[in-house]
Amino acid sequence: MSGTNQRIDGRRLWDSLLAMAEIGATPKGGVKRLTLTEVDREGRDRFRAWCEALGLTVRVDAIGNMFARREGRDPARRPVLFGSHLDSQPSGGKFDGALGVIAGLEVMRTLNDLNIVTEAPLELVNWTDEEGSRFGHSLMGSGVWAGVYPQAKVYGLQDVDGVTVEQALTGIGYKGDHPAEPFPADAYFELHIEQGPILEKEGKAIGVVTGAQAQVWWDARITGQDSHAGTTPPYARRDALVATARVIELVDRRMRERGEDGRGTVGFLKVLPNSRNVIPGEVQFSVEFRHPDTAQIEQLAETFPAEARDAVAATGCRLELTELFRFAAQPFDAECVALVQQAADRLGLASRRIVSGAGHDAVYVARRVPAAMIFTPCKDGLSHNEAESILPEEAEAGCQVLFEAVVARANRAA
Repeated sequence: MSGTNQRIDGRRLWDSLLAMAEIGATPKGGVKRLTLTEVDREGRDRFRAWCEALGLTVRVDAIGNMFARREGRDPARRPVLFGSHLDSQPSGGKFDGALGVIAGLEVMRTLNDLNIVTEAPLELVNWTDEEGSRFGHSLMGSGVWAGVYPQAKVYGLQDVDGVTVEQALTGIGYKGDHPAEPFPADAYFELHIEQGPILEKEGKAIGVVTGAQAQVWWDARITGQDSHAGTTPPYARRDALVATARVIELVDRRMRERGEDGRGTVGFLKVLPNSRNVIPGEVQFSVEFRHPDTAQIEQLAETFPAEARDAVAATGCRLELTELFRFAAQPFDAECVALVQQAADRLGLASRRIVSGAGHDAVYVARRVPAAMIFTPCKDGLSHNEAESILPEEAEAGCQVLFEAVVARANRAA
């Protein structure tokens, strides 16, 4: 990398990433840090200790979002925010989310090393429950903060054991005193692994993220009739799993009709009674579509439910489809995106513009604060998997771009 003498410490960054990965480490080399569990608390406590060792002031809001503040020269200036999340999937990787938080920590450490005081204050954020794997509601902390989800409703969400979000927050000591609501901020930057194969395939070190895809998600339940597998002839069967298979095929077909930009997934499936010799009488599952074009998602949201119900009705079963959420494609702020691009160019890093295929906290934060994201490659595009992997030099490059963009934004003329 060239173009600046203000260097982050790549070795320190990597060591800190591996140290955080010790918390919730799995036998296959990944992590399991489900949100608001004791393991999550351990990760939060370590993050807090690292921040406080730098002289940062850490506050926690009512949904558990953590903000570590470094004062600027002008305390009246709105802070520049940056960060990501520390929670993981049940069989997650070391870098999904954690890269953005630990790289943000390295930005703060480097500023201390170089005795740099930025004009605007800086705040490093660890958002609560980005993954949604425990309570079934992704982007929870940033969603409450941005006003997308009512706090009271989110507090009442339950995990499979009946533990509510509010109980879990209290249980690990991270139900904070500060309101979980947007406050005046100048900008937000988020570094993340791409979680896809494009950067690696094209040999690009940096993805300059211009926005995120539109999405629509449903919960689905198909009801048929469970009956004996050996004694029920074809004409008498109302097989909920067969009906589900037809819906899954419909999801795949509608996705592929939209070319390489189409995304359609059934990622959760629960078969009842789930017995080897019983025809399934009920299946619960998820359906989601994503696309960079909001119009494509709106069309699917209007047409897919009726098509799916027709497919299910042909099997003698019944479909209940509940829309969980639908949101338009979210463009990121042009000036913040430009700062990321300028940083990559100044450092001599090969980059490309890219639209995020995944949902990130930045998507909701962007509704309240000018925002942009930075992507680094990950091996084979693999994420939400214990084998998720990036190279130390890729992490360092992404962190250096984050440093450049954050400092440039914090020092711009008021």
